[in-house]
Amino acid sequence: MNLYKTYLSEIKNIVIKNDYFAKIGQKNVFNGVNLQNPPEKFDYDFSSNIAMVISKILNENPKIISQKIKLLLLKQQKDFKVVDIAGPGFLNFKLTQEAWLKIIKSTFKSKNIFGSNKGNKKFNVEFVSANPTGPMHVGHCRGAIFGDVLSNLLKFCGNKITKEFYVNDYGNQINDFTHSVYFRLRELKYSEPFPSQKNLYPGIYIIDIAKKILKENPKLKFDNFNKVKNKLTKDSLKLSMNLIKSDLKKLGIKHDLFFSETKLIKENLVDKTVNKLRKNKFIDYGYLEPPKGEENFNWKKEKKLIFKSTLFGDDLDRALQKSDGSWTYFANDVAYHSTKVSKKYDYLINVLGADHTGYIKRISAAVKALSKNKISLICKVCQLVKLFKDGKPYKMSKRSGEFISVNDILKEVDKDSIRFMMLNRGNDVELDFDFNKVLQKNKDNPVFYVQYCYARINSLFKSAKFNLRKEITINTKDFKPNDFEIKLLRKIMEWPRIVDISVQKYEPHRIPFYLYELATIFHSYWSKGNEDLKFKFIINGKVNNLLSFMIFQLLSVVVENGMNILGVSLPKKM
Repeated sequence: MNLYKTYLSEIKNIVIKNDYFAKIGQKNVFNGVNLQNPPEKFDYDFSSNIAMVISKILNENPKIISQKIKLLLLKQQKDFKVVDIAGPGFLNFKLTQEAWLKIIKSTFKSKNIFGSNKGNKKFNVEFVSANPTGPMHVGHCRGAIFGDVLSNLLKFCGNKITKEFYVNDYGNQINDFTHSVYFRLRELKYSEPFPSQKNLYPGIYIIDIAKKILKENPKLKFDNFNKVKNKLTKDSLKLSMNLIKSDLKKLGIKHDLFFSETKLIKENLVDKTVNKLRKNKFIDYGYLEPPKGEENFNWKKEKKLIFKSTLFGDDLDRALQKSDGSWTYFANDVAYHSTKVSKKYDYLINVLGADHTGYIKRISAAVKALSKNKISLICKVCQLVKLFKDGKPYKMSKRSGEFISVNDILKEVDKDSIRFMMLNRGNDVELDFDFNKVLQKNKDNPVFYVQYCYARINSLFKSAKFNLRKEITINTKDFKPNDFEIKLLRKIMEWPRIVDISVQKYEPHRIPFYLYELATIFHSYWSKGNEDLKFKFIINGKVNNLLSFMIFQLLSVVVENGMNILGVSLPKKM
């Protein structure tokens, strides 16, 4: 139950049905009206700007409008015990004891789905899609966790999710990768030195792959690259993808589908996609303008097969073929997205690395063309991750070669810390990952602070011999929350709104932020009990305040739902 949506809808209905306000017309005049949390210094449950919005339409004093709405609500909305006017015409509300108890009861009954907005759409979420030429690096790690948590969030809200990984297993980088394995095999078998060519992959993981291939193929000579190329490519890619899948598993991530780029080539999917676009007259032969920064005298004007991406919001039309007639990378990508479009998803989401920002408009245009504007492509770019320790950039040992791998990080910190902290900033800004912070056991470590909150609640219920899953009830007359309890209740009831906003904006980082704020209120309340006995939850083995336990049940529900979305464990004891 989203209280903000529920009460805002009821307020609007009460206002629109009143004769005085009937002249404002239809409900769409309420665009811009909101119900939100007032600043903490104001002791209210909700605040609304409805009077000021209506006053502009009627050209009347907002304070006069707010007074009329106040009287209406006090008469017709029995859940409001207080309706006050503040500032230029804001309306502030407090709920009755009966309303709060009704809300608490309803929330507990819906505990496993509390916060869900009950969507029913089909999403394809493509994320990671790292080149299968080695282990995942720290940049992939952020995108992987973002994509996984976003998928969990959408699934929590009732949507059907397919998590997809695009295996870029075709092209020059694969040839270079196979050559690298081949030279390592020669090094192991014949003691030949590994060449110093720039295009080769130097990482020690290549040696590991070569050792496994040697073990499985003891009779192969590896004396002629062309003879073993196909088999070597197949075996090397399989072993490399196993490394990637292993890294993902360690992070708690499992994809539903792995799509091979080679499939595009073998099944002529690019040709088929181009023909489809040609039939719709979205493709033609023509000349492209020189790229920005390219001087005209350096630009060779050639007639090329062009996708008319400007028809669908792109800045430029895009070439589908190279000078030698082979397909461009973009053409392959268009064909790949055509396979997604054919599966009738409602939304496609691509989680991209920081270097793919300039690619968004063209692939979005392609999806619009392929789906005839019926399917939206949402692209979320994850910016770079910087590692810090002791206040300085952290240089780790890099077994993988020229980059820091997921395994390198996992040796330093656990999966829970990585998943939580990789969402500690919005995806569109660079992230500082501080190893000192994630190893601390205090409020400076957000994941610890949230987990510790849950562990403390479990400890309280164990001491009180209460079942955390069994509903606690109290009488209306006993509902007298103190300042901490009312803060907790108000924060708990924000949860459905946080979920709503996170889904609408595709911003899962809002969830760890919210959970940390919630845990902070709880820990402050706990600490207050050490200073003042009246705030202590259990005294001499007896429960001091049953209401607090009732609220902590709701708190545990929200923390469980939130941490499940994040894919972070919740120990009952710490």
